[in-house]
Amino acid sequence: MPPKKNPLGLNPLQLKTLTLVQELARVAGNPVEGEPGAVAVGRMPHPHGNHFHLGDAVVASKDATGLSNPAVWTALERKGLVHSGSPMGCVVTPEGLDYDTGLRDAILHRSDH
Repeated sequence: MPPKKNPLGLNPLQLKTLTLVQELARVAGNPVEGEPGAVAVGRMPHPHGNHFHLGDAVVASKDATGLSNPAVWTALERKGLVHSGSPMGCVVTPEGLDYDTGLRDAILHRSDH
């Protein structure tokens, strides 16, 4: 039986935010001393116009509104996916890094050339 999609019942804004934080951890994160598998993300991106760049991807600003929403951070922290330091950054737990949001290809737009 395949694993259940969204087992923690995250809402769409929480899923988008977690997807972005996972990608930030991949492209600009640093391992956290004393917390095996956790990754610190030092700075949240700021959109310019209707988008921002995240590694080799472009993200629409409308998909990143959760990055500045304290309720989203509270929910992600309560569910053990991050330790929030928003808006200055956060620590993504191993559970947060491994959580399949199903949105990576939908909100991280990459060039085909």
